[in-house]
Amino acid sequence: MIRRNPWQIAWKGLALLAAAWLGVEKAWCDSSDRVRQRPNIVWLTSEDNGPHLGCYGDSYAVTPRLDALASRGLIFARCWSNAPVCAPARTTIIAGMYATSLGAEHMRSFVPMPRGVLMAPQYLRKAGYYCTNNRKEDYNLEKPGQVWDESSGKAHWKNAPEGAPFFAVFNSTVSHESQIRKKGHQLVHDPSKVRVPAYHPDTPIVRHDWAQYYDKITEMDAQLGKRLDELAAAGHMEDTIIFYYGDHGSGMPRSKRWPYNSGLQVPLIVYIPKKFAHLRPNDYRAGGVSERLVAFVDLFPTVLSLAGIRPPEHMQGRAFLGPYAAPPKKYLFGYRGRMDERYDMVRSVTDGRFVYIRNYMPHKIYGQYLDYMFQTPTTQQWHDLYHAGKLRPPQTFFWEPKPSEELYDLNADPDEVHNLASDAQYADKKAELRRALRDWILEVRDTGFLPEAELHRRRGNDSPYDMAHEDARYPLRQILEAAELASMRGTGDEQRLVRLLSASDPAVRYWGVIGFAVRGREATQRHFSELRRLLDDPNPSVQIAAAELVGQYGNAEDLQRAMDVLLEYGNLEKHRLFEALAALNAVDALGERARPFRKSIAALPARKKGLPRRLSNYVPRLLDHIADRWNESSHDSLP
Repeated sequence: MIRRNPWQIAWKGLALLAAAWLGVEKAWCDSSDRVRQRPNIVWLTSEDNGPHLGCYGDSYAVTPRLDALASRGLIFARCWSNAPVCAPARTTIIAGMYATSLGAEHMRSFVPMPRGVLMAPQYLRKAGYYCTNNRKEDYNLEKPGQVWDESSGKAHWKNAPEGAPFFAVFNSTVSHESQIRKKGHQLVHDPSKVRVPAYHPDTPIVRHDWAQYYDKITEMDAQLGKRLDELAAAGHMEDTIIFYYGDHGSGMPRSKRWPYNSGLQVPLIVYIPKKFAHLRPNDYRAGGVSERLVAFVDLFPTVLSLAGIRPPEHMQGRAFLGPYAAPPKKYLFGYRGRMDERYDMVRSVTDGRFVYIRNYMPHKIYGQYLDYMFQTPTTQQWHDLYHAGKLRPPQTFFWEPKPSEELYDLNADPDEVHNLASDAQYADKKAELRRALRDWILEVRDTGFLPEAELHRRRGNDSPYDMAHEDARYPLRQILEAAELASMRGTGDEQRLVRLLSASDPAVRYWGVIGFAVRGREATQRHFSELRRLLDDPNPSVQIAAAELVGQYGNAEDLQRAMDVLLEYGNLEKHRLFEALAALNAVDALGERARPFRKSIAALPARKKGLPRRLSNYVPRLLDHIADRWNESSHDSLP
């Protein structure tokens, strides 16, 4: 439990720190000869935490150091990380471009940068900044040369050459998802006082995980406070602009990995000393709150602007501070692609109050079994309670197929559990946000409408971005229209879907198959012969998608043919990783129908030489999960 003394000490420290800063600011006012120097810029970042800070109005949180920073800086009330998981979120930051336009929205993608494009710190280094990263990178992009002057656990602005301005990142990992489930932790926060969101079951285990999460936020606050102390001790507080932000929503299930507001909203605090008052926005007030919509894609354009550098035209983000600040945005965008070993496709948009979500694979449940997520006690218990029939809506939703569209009013429903998409009262708002999302998809040429294996086949030696900007290679409007038709429940013009199955572009054929998967057994069986024909399609992604449907709804002979396709592409030694992942996801979806083939499945190679380390566990995880489903000691209900 939180005791009185730590609170007293924390707030006393806050008061002293604020008073000290007031004194320092007075001194800065007398230093007019330094006003036009380039600022140092420091990013303090943390992992897997939403805006659960005292300065954001969370009375359960104990965050005195960040609250003190906020009392002298500016809080951004609505900042989105664009992606609800670390690697694509960091990719968005480092490029100043949407990961969907780069072909890098999938977890651990490792794709080339666009031709002639550098990572953002390289532009700072060209301008004379000393750039350090301490220490996580975790980009989904291949680095185009040296990005940082130093990137390691020892990287520090203290190593900058004399007189050089610096840009330094310090990242805290103590609030990461893995720390929520760390065993042996003695709770400080009282679990009886935690607010359990409406989508989670209210149980002692869930309350423990939330309380431990808040404990870790307090530890993170202290760690980052030490970085502020270092700056103050070195006399740099007067010439350094400081950002603090979390890297996406909390590590609890249905926050991390999901492009709801709960997975995308992060805290963002920016402190600009008086020496650089000319770089402050008009709404900058000590301890103030900005309602401006900002996102991760905007972070590096903003840093470049503060450094006096015009952001390059290819950057899709827009600066929100400095001389190159752009007009405020009307919308923010989010995305979900492959999460580790599991495929899905979701896009979202907000105007700051309403959140619209488009599920392009609504036949897949929210809570697909994902090994890393299922290590959290809350996930395990939530899953088991659902399958025991002990939950009611909205706690049930996570374990069920998704609607095609979702719409939430954050003012009335901050937990995003009351879907307004079918409510006529909100039809105009839904249409507005649906249109905004579609326009953005076309503007950035979202590459996610290609199956991941097809993306790599189609790009050849080019970057996905460069490939996607050639309409002959990526006819996005045609493919998007197919995906929209396929994924919209209840509008089933089946003849239109059948025509998609014969399209010349394999991505269109793929979405035709997905359309029947969304509509289920009856629609599939009405057009079974057309779908079965695609087992011989020349494109692997189309074959795999068709094999899942044919295997699910066909007879024994159909099942054998389908499994022949899936076992072929599931062989990692013979095919690309992304074909193997898609095939094994399809095998898993067949469940008991695949049991007769368990020996052949078990014989598939689990690893392949040359794969990046962080990709190498995905196939073994799938194979283990498939085998566990048929183990007598496993839960028959595992998804």
